[in-house]
Amino acid sequence: MSSVPSAQKAAPAKKNKIRLFGREYQTNEVLVSILFIVPTLAFMVFTFILPVIDVVELSFTNFNLKTRTLNYIKLDNYKYLLGEEDFWKSLLNTVKYSAMKLTLDTALALFLAVLLDKNIKGKKFFRSSFFAPVVVPMVASSLIWIWFYDPNVGPFNQILGWLGLPGSQWLYHESSALWSILLFSLWKGVGYNVILFLSGLQNIPDSYTEAAKLDGASEWKLFWKVKFPLLRPITSFVIMMGIINSFKVFAEFNVMTPDGGPLGSTKLIVSYIYELAFTNGRMGRACACALMLFALIFVLTQFQSLVGAHKTVDID
Repeated sequence: MSSVPSAQKAAPAKKNKIRLFGREYQTNEVLVSILFIVPTLAFMVFTFILPVIDVVELSFTNFNLKTRTLNYIKLDNYKYLLGEEDFWKSLLNTVKYSAMKLTLDTALALFLAVLLDKNIKGKKFFRSSFFAPVVVPMVASSLIWIWFYDPNVGPFNQILGWLGLPGSQWLYHESSALWSILLFSLWKGVGYNVILFLSGLQNIPDSYTEAAKLDGASEWKLFWKVKFPLLRPITSFVIMMGIINSFKVFAEFNVMTPDGGPLGSTKLIVSYIYELAFTNGRMGRACACALMLFALIFVLTQFQSLVGAHKTVDID
């Protein structure tokens, strides 16, 4: 007699469960999860997935913002870009800038982080000083550096004059414009990577460094054989984000050297896409160029991830 009521009580409990992916969940938990997931999915669909689909579709058309004409032309946009001199010049400028920015930014940030990891006076002040440019608005800092680079009244040329060195045209000559913006970008962004490397250095257990010192390791060997291998995850993250950010840089170039700078020396691939879309009105070509940029960044980041995942370092 007592088993019947217990079975009747168990039946409703079973009905309140849903089986998903081989596991049972309470119905109310599933409903609450759906309630939270659906708005996020809807946001992603309307702000990311649908725009990406639209970009892919437009890349196969000759859609013109000025004439509002749209015809499917298959791969003609991609063929046009591959044969366009401005495309290759902007891509070459982007690769040069990205390679130098990534190399110098990573090396300088790691060097500064190692120095700030030591017991030195004013450590907190230096940390704040290096990170301060990161929080300054990009447009405001770009305008300030335009004055720094002014060949006539800018402080950089005045300092060179005091040192007995010839002045430079900085942003106003094709041979120095790209590297002038690179210098500004290093000042603007190195502090963020310094904080990342510094957090990694401070999370290394003291037992590792103490054991290495007991074995007679020098400061250089301690860094190269112990600390640097343990910083590999952070280094991989810094390099990956550096690749992405340097290939899609736009604001400082557009503010400091509008219209691609002297003789197009600072026209990057994102500036070229902007010119195609909003200056020339060739939205189809701009979408095709954007997809090619996406493919390039995707390949580079995936290659970097594979290299970082399979790289082994001997720390014995």
